[in-house]
Amino acid sequence: MKSKVLAALVATMAVGATCAFAANPFVDVPSDSWAYKSVVELADAGIIQGVDGQYFQGNRNITRYEAAEMVAKAMAHMDKASVEQRALINKLADEYADELNNLGVRVSNLENKVGNVKLTGDARIRYKYQNGKTENDNSWDYRVRLRANANVNDKTTVTYGISSNNHNFGDNNAASSGRLGKDEESADVYTDIAKVDTKLGANLTASVGRDAAYNLGNGYGYQYGDTFDRAELKYNNGKVAATAGYGKFKEGLPTWTVSGSDLLGVKTGYGELEGFFGNGSAVGVYYNDFNGKKEFTADDLWGAYASVNFGSKWNALANYEKISKDAAINSVNDPEVWIGKLTYGKATMAAPKSWDIWVEYLNADAGAYLGGSTNSWRFNNMDNLKSWGAGVDYTFAKNAMFSVMGSFATDAKEGNDDPNELARAQFVFAF
Repeated sequence: MKSKVLAALVATMAVGATCAFAANPFVDVPSDSWAYKSVVELADAGIIQGVDGQYFQGNRNITRYEAAEMVAKAMAHMDKASVEQRALINKLADEYADELNNLGVRVSNLENKVGNVKLTGDARIRYKYQNGKTENDNSWDYRVRLRANANVNDKTTVTYGISSNNHNFGDNNAASSGRLGKDEESADVYTDIAKVDTKLGANLTASVGRDAAYNLGNGYGYQYGDTFDRAELKYNNGKVAATAGYGKFKEGLPTWTVSGSDLLGVKTGYGELEGFFGNGSAVGVYYNDFNGKKEFTADDLWGAYASVNFGSKWNALANYEKISKDAAINSVNDPEVWIGKLTYGKATMAAPKSWDIWVEYLNADAGAYLGGSTNSWRFNNMDNLKSWGAGVDYTFAKNAMFSVMGSFATDAKEGNDDPNELARAQFVFAF
């Protein structure tokens, strides 16, 4: 184990505490010692106490627990540290993670005082194939996202994130050009998260700002699943959850379509009620009331879902939605969608060699899909069809997952031309 003097010097770098006229509390550290100034500053800052309150014992090896205590105290002074010094403290915290955890509430309180900032992100490389499509230059694309989560205190968290658009490797445009133009909302790299979450009580949370993804209900994610500005209130006691909010969709189709399904700029009030069960199963009902864009033909949407776990590895998901919408071109009156999905296993980023396999069924009326983004793997042919799909997810290394999926037995519900089959493969890396 490193000597106490060396550990103290490391802490000095991080803390930067200064008290030139503080008294020397240790009888075994003479004023002409090379370590005198550092030892006095650390003692004055409360980082070290010595042995029996009188002796520093600079040649004595320290225990890992003592080192962890010093790191925890250094964490309390992070507000005085530079970026480089903060990085050093974080390294020490990783080294003594187990010992810090054993300090329990004291360390948790220090972390809440400091206001931790955690950086995460992910990168995706994707291949998309549509049967019958002759021009596949844009089949490969990529996307990168970065996230910063900051604990303001024990009740409030600030999250900020940026994302690139999905860029095609075969695109001959300038690398800095936006997907829909160069305006703030569709630039090459844009803000997809900027929100504040705060606890109003033990089970009540308020969230205000932009979120990276809003799914109309927590089922399959058939509708939307993209950038959304909103104010939201959520109650969750672990058994029952109630959500209410109001916001605006910030992504949509680049041009207006005859089906009247461009969500960009549409506002919505929404609510959801959910129930949770001990084995991880859940059921829910949800509602959206659309407004603020007269060209948008849908009035409201309501849906229900059930996600049921049975056995140790099986999950069955069922999702239903109905949209209030008058019959028009490419749309029937009040279109509906039914979705079912059966999954075996569970692939998670943190568990190497974990995997799952799934099969799904989609039955959507013409006009059931509202357009733009989706949380589904499907990237085309989203309504007026009956279609099966299947896929496999495999975590081949920690934080690295490969997925492949495709559709089959796809038939059009209206008209004579059946939609083309789709396939997709992707690598996702989290960091």
